[in-house]
Amino acid sequence: MDITSFIIPVFFAAVSVYALSRRTDVYAALADGAADGLRTMLGIAPALIVMLTAVSMLRASGATEALAALLAPAMTRLGVPSETVALMLIRPLSGSGALAVCSDIIKTCGADSEAGRTAAVMMGSTETTFYTAAVYFGAAGIVKTRHAIPAALCADLTGFITAAAAVKIFF
Repeated sequence: MDITSFIIPVFFAAVSVYALSRRTDVYAALADGAADGLRTMLGIAPALIVMLTAVSMLRASGATEALAALLAPAMTRLGVPSETVALMLIRPLSGSGALAVCSDIIKTCGADSEAGRTAAVMMGSTETTFYTAAVYFGAAGIVKTRHAIPAALCADLTGFITAAAAVKIFF
């Protein structure tokens, strides 16, 4: 057997022994933590459901493809491959949707193509802004995001353009 098979059981045993040495009711602490987790989940679930529904509707309607076709010439002038524009639109909304688009770009253009490399760098250097905001703002109870979303979207745009520039420079 591999030593890694024992890491989690040993960790749980060590935490339990430590808690018992401090006379902590381990079961009650675990139950309280689970209850807090459920409360957090209930707080963020509505925002996640709305966001995931909106992403599905955008993708199913063809709006992302139409917007990508509209923005492609401007992005090409900025040095961003036109094949990656759809990724730029979906990445702030959905990580799994962005992964599907990135996978499609790599299948279509190739992993060693400029578009494939740019898509890979974009995936690693940007964030699913709306998902992250829904989860963390929902968990913290923040309702008024004010400047956070526009600032995060500006950071994403900077990440997309910088990813394309980095691929041009280093490859």
